Amino acid sequence: MKISTTIGFNGDPQRLAQQAQDLESAGVDLLWGAEIYGYDLISTLGYIAAKTERVELMTGIIPLYSRSPALIAQTAATLDALSGGRFILGLGTSGPQVIEGWHGVPFEKPMARTRDTIEICRKVWSGDKLTHDGKAYTLPFEGGTGLGKPIRFMDRPPADDIRIGIASIGPKNVELTAEIADIWQTIHFVPDRFQDVWGDALAAGAAKRDPEKKPLEIIAGGFVAIGKGDHIQEARDQARGLIGFYVGGMGAKGKNFYNDLFKRYGWVQEAEEIQDLFLSGKRAEAMAAVPEEYIDLSALIGDEGYVRERLQVFKEVGVTHLNVNAVGPDSLATFEKLKAWSE
Repeated sequence: MKISTTIGFNGDPQRLAQQAQDLESAGVDLLWGAEIYGYDLISTLGYIAAKTERVELMTGIIPLYSRSPALIAQTAATLDALSGGRFILGLGTSGPQVIEGWHGVPFEKPMARTRDTIEICRKVWSGDKLTHDGKAYTLPFEGGTGLGKPIRFMDRPPADDIRIGIASIGPKNVELTAEIADIWQTIHFVPDRFQDVWGDALAAGAAKRDPEKKPLEIIAGGFVAIGKGDHIQEARDQARGLIGFYVGGMGAKGKNFYNDLFKRYGWVQEAEEIQDLFLSGKRAEAMAAVPEEYIDLSALIGDEGYVRERLQVFKEVGVTHLNVNAVGPDSLATFEKLKAWSE
């Protein structure tokens, strides 16, 4: 099992470069970043590519509605070349709040857009002339000036297909991921309830998967704190705050994908209570309503023996990349320990 973690840019490029280099030296295998409505992710990863040598880099995620499929393919080819083949294209739909509120485009046909975008990317990387007849995109575009024509990537295409990851949580989206993606990027993952929540969707997608494709890789994990001390409670509080924000505030009443996921895990009443409290302005109470059981099952927080035991649970359900959010006085030492245990 490999080790991955997220990296973010706060406007200080020297700090970003040092952080990436330190994580690479500690044995981290994969760095990924998010793009919501702050600094853009593509420029950030291009900079990190120049400052690192071994670690893989992934967009986690490029929101599908923010760029055309062809531009996404161009961007991926560029980052792949700049990094020496270390780039992974992570895609996702994001949600209506960001897509309609920030990008100003309708949040529609998410599954069709996902499939079409991936098919178009792979066609671009093939070096062939680009044509596509999908449910979300038709190339050349029909209904415009009529002057569009099939065009091929004008530079040297990637030597190999760039690996593609999909961030998905809905059953149909996870099924699509298992069918066409190389990597599944999960969120709020509970390995002990993995089969009950995801088993059917993954099996249905795998049944339609190209038999020549490698098995689906899975990125999953959470907050990690090892030993004793104040950082143990700090990690639990951070884990509680993160899930409380997503379940309570990332969406509207009746339209919150993360709230739906929490319910599918079995915490139905808790999900309702967290959302009601959060949307009524009672954020502290919302975070306090997150069940301790969720923290116990989703995070790796405790002494070395306990953390190693929980690491094995993630590994046994098929997680190929343990995603780590390290909390403690020496986070790099935490990464080094996890790297050794994962091997």
